[in-house]
Amino acid sequence: MSKMQLAYFQVRGRGEAIRTLLVDNGVEYEEADVGPWENWVKNWKPKAAFGQCPLFTDGDVQLVQSNAILRYLARKFDLYGANNVEASRADMINDGVEDLRVAYTKMIYQNYEAGKDPFIADLPGKLQCFENLMKGNSEYILGSKICFADYNMFDLLDNLVTLSPPCLDAFPSLKAYHGRVMNRPGVQKRRSTEHFKGLKINGNGKQ
Repeated sequence: MSKMQLAYFQVRGRGEAIRTLLVDNGVEYEEADVGPWENWVKNWKPKAAFGQCPLFTDGDVQLVQSNAILRYLARKFDLYGANNVEASRADMINDGVEDLRVAYTKMIYQNYEAGKDPFIADLPGKLQCFENLMKGNSEYILGSKICFADYNMFDLLDNLVTLSPPCLDAFPSLKAYHGRVMNRPGVQKRRSTEHFKGLKINGNGKQ
């Protein structure tokens, strides 16, 4: 049986939550570097739905859209909650993460110099929503068992802490949550690799 493959640029970007989920759950996969840009355009983009990456392959299954990939893996490895209510909570929080990630990415790539300070100033209002949702939770988004959305939210929070180190200080539940996921053995295993250490967060080097 062939290994799963994640084809992406060599940045953390939208690939890191997927990588972390795979490593934390003991899933073997291979990494395919699609860069540089000219190589992506010529050799990868034509075979990717919507011309996007990350591009994920599992046997005959080929997916783009990072959130679709996360949800596929969640269904495959029992990371989607125990019932419809839990799955819906995971979906809701993951969609909230996506909204904030889009705003973050737009600032990073389109308006970093002028937009960084206003983005950081607006963060407390955004993070309060997640703090409210996580307050009183025992460990993770769905309680004691991790789900796919945890990897996505952890990755985004990690990016935000790099952007503004004190950004979680006013949000004790989120700060504790970030540390809890960070300290999972599988997450530490991923982050201790030379591959992870060599990756920038974003393709333009801004963070």
